[in-house]
Amino acid sequence: MYRRWILSLVIAVCAVPGLALAEAPPHSVHWGAIAFPDHDPTLTLSAALLDRFTEFDGEGRRYNDMRETMGLNFFTLSWTKPLAQLPGWNLNLTAGGGPTRDGPSRFLQNDVVHKFRGLTEVPVGNKREANDFMLSGSLTRWFSLLGSNDAFFAGLGGAGGSLYYEPYVQAGFRRLALFAPVPLLGDYLRVSALARYGRPFSGAAFHQVAPQSYMAQGSVGLGNYRHWADSTPWEIELAVTVDSGLFVDHRGDALEERFVSVAVRYSAFTFETWNDLINQKDYGPTFGARLTLDLLYMYDRWFK
Repeated sequence: MYRRWILSLVIAVCAVPGLALAEAPPHSVHWGAIAFPDHDPTLTLSAALLDRFTEFDGEGRRYNDMRETMGLNFFTLSWTKPLAQLPGWNLNLTAGGGPTRDGPSRFLQNDVVHKFRGLTEVPVGNKREANDFMLSGSLTRWFSLLGSNDAFFAGLGGAGGSLYYEPYVQAGFRRLALFAPVPLLGDYLRVSALARYGRPFSGAAFHQVAPQSYMAQGSVGLGNYRHWADSTPWEIELAVTVDSGLFVDHRGDALEERFVSVAVRYSAFTFETWNDLINQKDYGPTFGARLTLDLLYMYDRWFK
């Protein structure tokens, strides 16, 4: 039965996949999730996705006028397919949804991370309890520059749902082999960078958002990149994000955010977590995590 279920999911995509993280759910990008588009065909399931918005910090200071703490608990499915009619272009569709409840992320924040670090518990007042969803789509053009093999990209997309709405454009490069001539480094080290501009609009959950959003993200990856085709792929990626802010303060000015993210990928599995700890604060969009399964990779390696 489970083999038929996986086969039904991949039947529309006839290509051999590479290792992929899957494009981040749209709201997680503003929490610091790694936001690079997929280069290869993917069909990826997020078995668990948590994002936390905390109204207060440990000293009881309020982040903005939303006056709610939100624990977003999503399951997501992300599909990327090259377009035969437009060579070099990829289409991505991502859908996610789930119950917004305080419990799981509050436990991780106060009972795990804060107790481990000896920090004050973050107080919680009003809590959002709803069933939320987000949908997104993007078109990305991949191309070669400076002798790279399709490492550069530019594209546009849009996201919407019960949280907020946002069209955007973006450009950058993904897993660029800057140190290709250097032994070992050329095989195992890659760098990535992304710039994105968005025009957010308020939604049912985020009823006051910034009129525009600028985001920059850079990452360094360590993995067996030149051996992905003939061995089990693995990668450890560290990313830093600067976001002009999805949310606004009491005067309506955007609240800039900075995040650090870590992703560990092995075979079809990826675990990623992001945190605002480089902001030296603990309220607003504070942290998140997700566990993903690359269903195309699983089908190609395990079921064919």
